[in-house]
Amino acid sequence: MRRAALAPLLAAAIWGGLYVVSKWAFAAIPPLTLAFLRIALGGGVLLAVVRTTKPSREFSRTDWRGFAILAAWLTLSIATQFVGTDLTNASQGSVVTVLTPVFTLALGVVWFGESLSPRKLGGTALAVVGTVVLLSGQYDLASIAAGNLLGVGFLVVASGTFAAYTVFGTPLIRRYSALETATYATCLSIPPFALLSAWELSRGVGPIPLTVPVVAAVGYLGVVATAGAWYLWYKGLETVSAGTVAVFFFAQPAVGVALGAALLAEPVGPRFLAGATVMAVGVYLVASVNG
Repeated sequence: MRRAALAPLLAAAIWGGLYVVSKWAFAAIPPLTLAFLRIALGGGVLLAVVRTTKPSREFSRTDWRGFAILAAWLTLSIATQFVGTDLTNASQGSVVTVLTPVFTLALGVVWFGESLSPRKLGGTALAVVGTVVLLSGQYDLASIAAGNLLGVGFLVVASGTFAAYTVFGTPLIRRYSALETATYATCLSIPPFALLSAWELSRGVGPIPLTVPVVAAVGYLGVVATAGAWYLWYKGLETVSAGTVAVFFFAQPAVGVALGAALLAEPVGPRFLAGATVMAVGVYLVASVNG
């Protein structure tokens, strides 16, 4: 169980830098176009890995329908996440961190009848409280309601749809593999993102600068935060429930703040340490539950 938890935990750690990188990249690339570049690059990497490591398969129409549904959830989630991130500040962006695992746990219980033991429920509640305390030490959470509410609304939609992508991917993951499911769902989401990008660019967006930092940001988002992290996220679902995997999402802000402290010399206060400790206890309680 604990070994299976390492994959989604690593995915959440990778996503710790996602908000900062994507927010910075929006100065050069509009959000839907950046999402398209991210998905196209990530999908290409995943497909290359599948073609070299997995046997050739003949998927049924039902399977392809399942991949297409996951692609739809993915398209809606990433599109609303990037547009919401572009419209909001860091404190509002924390909405995704708190709500995504909660939506995932609830959806797993309601749709698939996953068990909700007192230990899992209590651990998730502790993780929520710890994450809120952690974030309150870094951001003014009162500004969530005072800022761009449309952007917050997009982030709430992003949270719910990524939860759906997580939960509804489970049957295909266990029938085939995390790698194949992540690959085909990602590749099928490339065409709708291409259409969204074309619409966005038709609205008079200027040329995209091909500087080294911009290319590096797209590379990180596509190869590391998409191809690598989405595979790792789904990898956990091969053996444990969606509700158990979801709790590792709470590690994302802790890693993000820690990176800010280590690389940017940003201050870390006592609330961060207290919140991270409570969050870690909650994650441990959920991770130690069988299933």
